[in-house]
Amino acid sequence: MTRPHIEPFIELNEDYKKFKIPGFIGADYKTLSLDTDKGACSLKVRMNAGFKRPPGLSYSDLEIFVLTGEVKIGGDTCAEGHYLFVPAGIALEAMEVADGCELIMMYNDSEPSFEESDANHDLALKEGFISVNSYTDMPWQGGSIVSPSVATGLFLKLLHFDPLTEAMTFLYCMSPQYMQDNISYHDCAEESYHIWGSSWMMQFGELPTGGYFWRPPYINHGSFRSKIIVCMLFPLLVIED
Repeated sequence: MTRPHIEPFIELNEDYKKFKIPGFIGADYKTLSLDTDKGACSLKVRMNAGFKRPPGLSYSDLEIFVLTGEVKIGGDTCAEGHYLFVPAGIALEAMEVADGCELIMMYNDSEPSFEESDANHDLALKEGFISVNSYTDMPWQGGSIVSPSVATGLFLKLLHFDPLTEAMTFLYCMSPQYMQDNISYHDCAEESYHIWGSSWMMQFGELPTGGYFWRPPYINHGSFRSKIIVCMLFPLLVIED
């Protein structure tokens, strides 16, 4: 099955659970959405102070977004706003967390996994790896990368785009007093996590910081607006079979 329709979900109301699988000991998680057949999932992860993990790979495409704190990956320090797209089979360098951090982690193909290795798998798509601080190293753009019909006052940062499936991940920012009144649906699934700020959506009212949804294809949604500036991570826009 695909992931069920989840709308809305406020993860700040939920407690963390402890990871009990190799490669994640010393970290906690909250499940945002889950495909119970494939194990693909979106998680909020807390890596506690002192967390360490050797180099290793996953057999699922993995997306990571740093919400708070810092995580050191090899010689690079990934601070708030840092985004990584790690194709299946790419070996991330050793990870180390000094003071604790919170991440969004999306395993797009299968359940969370870790195989210790300092070498990429032979079939890994090495050129697909992305590591960038989206807050400091990327400009905001108008909404045309997603739709030419969005209202004035919406800004985007495209983090990842798959030319084969047209799946994409982007930051989505509503300016103060932004409003879009149309009702729409898509032929793909979409999800969103509120990094900060609060927006109003017709289906459920106010969605605050920590708010989340997973919306399957062909679900009507809208209208929506914001009183103050709000920034959301659309971690995945998946073309469904």
